[in-house]
Amino acid sequence: MSLLRYLWWPFAVLVDAITRFRNYLYRIGHKKSFQFDSVVISVGNLNVGGSGKTPMIEYLIRLLSTQYKIATLSRGYGRSTSGFRLAGPEDNARTLGDEPYQLYKKFYDRIYVAVGEERALAIPTILNECPDVQIILLDDAFQHRAVIPQFSILVTDFQKPFYKDALLPMGRLRENRMGASRADVIVVTKCVTSESEKLNEVQQAVRKYAPSKPVFFSSIRYSKPVAIGAQAELSAEVVLVTGIGNPKPFSQHLEKTHTIYKHFRFEDHHRYTTEDVSKIVCEAGARSILTTEKDMVKLISPELYPSIQPGAWFYLPMQVEFLRSGSEFDSLVQSVVAEKLKRVTIISGDNLS
Repeated sequence: MSLLRYLWWPFAVLVDAITRFRNYLYRIGHKKSFQFDSVVISVGNLNVGGSGKTPMIEYLIRLLSTQYKIATLSRGYGRSTSGFRLAGPEDNARTLGDEPYQLYKKFYDRIYVAVGEERALAIPTILNECPDVQIILLDDAFQHRAVIPQFSILVTDFQKPFYKDALLPMGRLRENRMGASRADVIVVTKCVTSESEKLNEVQQAVRKYAPSKPVFFSSIRYSKPVAIGAQAELSAEVVLVTGIGNPKPFSQHLEKTHTIYKHFRFEDHHRYTTEDVSKIVCEAGARSILTTEKDMVKLISPELYPSIQPGAWFYLPMQVEFLRSGSEFDSLVQSVVAEKLKRVTIISGDNLS
């Protein structure tokens, strides 16, 4: 541990005390939490930065949307608007935030997408405006204690697991590692190996903080690059552009098939400018430019797309893929949903009789 991290230790102790006290107030009921008739599934993490929350939301949409009507709800980090907003054709990454707009662009004909800082207030609004909603998926809501989910999924990055991290500002944890015990399941994401011995080691480490909780493992499955611009042929040498929390799996995947000439690595949720695009295009020259799906939804904004459309810009779609026990995870989620909706139906029937 570096000397600088030791200097941050008193502040980490303060963060620990504040978050423990906050969780205690919710536990004893001094701070109010709310439950709702619809099924609420929360996906979150203990650390700041990318751990695969939104890809997990996408996985749940694919799993459940053929049977149930779904709405997603997130804060809408980095958006230019505020308050509750239900996504519509007029929206973009600026008005919704990059990740909600990514969900809307991909699943607009199957789900509702909403954003709102106060999720305990946003959920009743969703249910009022979209009465057919049966399931609400909360993105990045593990620390949002004002809403009690029926099922809580904690994700943690295989290469940056929460049990090896420290509290802010020493590390990247938002709360103590023991917070993992509140989750119903833990999914270790972005796994780079499927070796049973290594996965079992990780499982044991996770269960030190979440005893008896199911632990699942997932990896990223990338699809073929999709052209954003006019040129449809991907060059062997590419320029990478990322504005995500952890671009390492993305770059490692591409290194297997392409030569990376340069990597423009921006901060998570970076808001691209025309100057950014001009600099990237100038550096790339005749090389193809490859970015993530999350970055793509920002780069196709009306002010940027005219500079991108003529060029060799591509994005790489990706999906979550479970390494083992994926069917067990699916069954667990589906059983929770079915049981909750069954109880709601029975209660509604009793109220009508």
